[in-house]
Amino acid sequence: MKPSTTELSCTVRHRVADRDTAAHWGNDLPVLATPVLLWLGETTAMRAVEEHLEDGEMTVGVSHDSAHLAPTPQGREVRISARLVERRGRRLVFEVAAYDDWELVFQGRHTRAVVRRDDFVELVRGKSEAAAGVTP
Repeated sequence: MKPSTTELSCTVRHRVADRDTAAHWGNDLPVLATPVLLWLGETTAMRAVEEHLEDGEMTVGVSHDSAHLAPTPQGREVRISARLVERRGRRLVFEVAAYDDWELVFQGRHTRAVVRRDDFVELVRGKSEAAAGVTP
């Protein structure tokens, strides 16, 4: 990862569509589903760091510690922000928050790891071949 003196952060706006609702995920409510908020937080953190990666590097999600605090109805917009708050070697810890027009609806921490893309792809390939019964 490139050394950077700037604060790494990103904010994304997302309008809640039918596919984003708890109703689509197996509940009967037309509100933003928790798995979608996790995904939005993760992709926002990815965007915050993407321009600071070296060629051949990527980040992968490692952990989430978050809380879904309030519902957001279908059709409304949420603003998701991710801000790098800690860097431990190749681990990047982000504070993630989401707001709708009324209040804070989601907050937490998301950790990503910087990895070499080729190494990660090779790891996945090895597991896929092992699952298919192919020996290296």
